[in-house]
Amino acid sequence: AVEALGVPAVSHTGAQVGIITDNTHTKAKIDRIVGMDRLKSDLDDGNVVIVAGFQGIDAQGEITTLGRGGSDTTAVALAAWLKADRCQIFTDVDGVYDRDPRIYSDATRFGQISYAKMMTLIENGAQVLHDRSVELAREHGIPIEVLSAFTGDPGTIVGDLESYYPTKT
Repeated sequence: AVEALGVPAVSHTGAQVGIITDNTHTKAKIDRIVGMDRLKSDLDDGNVVIVAGFQGIDAQGEITTLGRGGSDTTAVALAAWLKADRCQIFTDVDGVYDRDPRIYSDATRFGQISYAKMMTLIENGAQVLHDRSVELAREHGIPIEVLSAFTGDPGTIVGDLESYYPTKT
């Protein structure tokens, strides 16, 4: 589909780009990413690189799945290992809200939110991001930008607000 738009693209499985996980069935955690040379080479060649989210490979060579939120976690992990300045997550809502905007018409969208506040929202039922993706982003200092896949409107930045968004003095 990307190439049909005239943009060179290449796709890989999680195993092909070296996403190594533990062997917990349906809830594997990413241990490390090895062999990023292939992915970096594809990017250097001007390709859009598409990596199947939600999956990896364990130390025994078995395909593993990351479970709920696995695609977001894959995206954050790749952003971290590539040392990206942020990870953009496109979803069915245009950011992070104080409550579900599909249910509450008066829900308020956050322009920015800290990792800690995002984790509190997740603990209270928010489903826009999975806790493992936020934990991984916080661990590696990667802000997550939550955007609508449909509107092109500004979304929400999840991150260490003091580091990324210093206050004016």
